[in-house]
Amino acid sequence: MGLGIQWQVIAAFGLGIALLYVTGYLLLLPFKVVLKLLGNALLGAAALAICNVFGAFIGLYIPLNPITAIIAGYLGVPGVLLLILVMGILKIF
Repeated sequence: MGLGIQWQVIAAFGLGIALLYVTGYLLLLPFKVVLKLLGNALLGAAALAICNVFGAFIGLYIPLNPITAIIAGYLGVPGVLLLILVMGILKIF
């Protein structure tokens, strides 16, 4: 008194759901990395802009060029802090 569904159909259905889950996970993983990099870039750009606006009062200015943009964009706020540290060291010497 079965339902007339073969076990192969149920197994194929389960395998399809598992493959769909794995495919979705693989597509979502790079998207998370892209969102993290985008977030770091936005925070780094904002921190660099704030540093240049408010740092002008104390004589701290980080020039915007491709190297500083890449450092601030990739590392985010820690990258801007690194740039501030390097600019401070360069002003001493």
